Amino acid sequence: MATTTQTKMQLPRYEQVAESQHELDWADLISLDLSKFDAPGGKQQLANQLQEAVHKVGFFYITNFGLSQEQIDEQFAIGKELFKLPTEEKLKYRADLEHGNYNGYRPQGSIELFPGLRDNVEMYNVFKYIPALERTHPEVINEHREEIEKFQRHIAEDTVQKLLVLIAIILELPEESLANGHKYNDISECHLRYMIYHARTPEENEKYQNLYSRGHTDFGSLTLLFRQPIAALQILTADGSWKWVKPLPGSITVNIADVLQFWTAGYLKSSIHRVVAPPADQSSLDRLGLLYFLRPSHDLNLKTVDSPLLERLGLKKDDDAAANIKAGDWVKARVKGNLDKAVAGGHKQKAVLGGVSVKYYD
Repeated sequence: MATTTQTKMQLPRYEQVAESQHELDWADLISLDLSKFDAPGGKQQLANQLQEAVHKVGFFYITNFGLSQEQIDEQFAIGKELFKLPTEEKLKYRADLEHGNYNGYRPQGSIELFPGLRDNVEMYNVFKYIPALERTHPEVINEHREEIEKFQRHIAEDTVQKLLVLIAIILELPEESLANGHKYNDISECHLRYMIYHARTPEENEKYQNLYSRGHTDFGSLTLLFRQPIAALQILTADGSWKWVKPLPGSITVNIADVLQFWTAGYLKSSIHRVVAPPADQSSLDRLGLLYFLRPSHDLNLKTVDSPLLERLGLKKDDDAAANIKAGDWVKARVKGNLDKAVAGGHKQKAVLGGVSVKYYD
């Protein structure tokens, strides 16, 4: 008897848009070539290059990270098809946001940016493919599970492991000390994110003060943003000015997040960043994003690590406010906190957990 096989959905080819022609005030960020990692002396050379960036800015680029542009574009294509689904279909896979869980779909308008004004972003988070984190997904995710998992695993088991080794070298720790808390099979909230900012009219942008996302820090250890040519990401610099982050060809933009700031008593900067309306020649375009969020094993606490560097600098203190906070609890509290009502005016400071607060910026 003849057998039949189900035909996988063929994804339309994804093509990135052209970069903006506007002259923007770009941030001056370093770029790490990860092809040097295994060369003699390469890790130390890269760590030396990275040290100032993670201490003062919290943002940097990486290149030659082992994924082809074709593989990256395939993930963008999956995201594009995903967000075409009817809202009622996507809502079947809504994440349990009220309990601090980002696994699945977050609808547009989940966050109030200003009183009465809600965000223009949808996101879909695919957590690691391990039994404890499995959930149902739309068919476009299921059909491309093999490619998604391969992509995730490369980031989790290769790219971020190298970055954690470099950071450990900076802190004068054993090379695997940070990597050991970020393994693929650990129960954690690491995930691949498909994300789309829907374009607004000029009148809407004026009402929202040109903000797509208020200035904030990220929840976990590292965030990886795959190149998106639509200019919109900005970082807050030491002098208090906002600068644009250039979509550097062939790169991933990486930023330090809360957990690494806790573990280093502020030596590593959980960078403040925001998303704004793109320049005029891109302002009518929806901004599709592809990101990977690295988060530590749930049961690790956030106390300052025993780093010789931090000891010498006098940063390791007895009154460590985060010492009794678990990494998983911190992430869940921040996810739930995003659902809070906005307050009017400037920035706000908001208590999160265990007496530790975060700030939000316009």
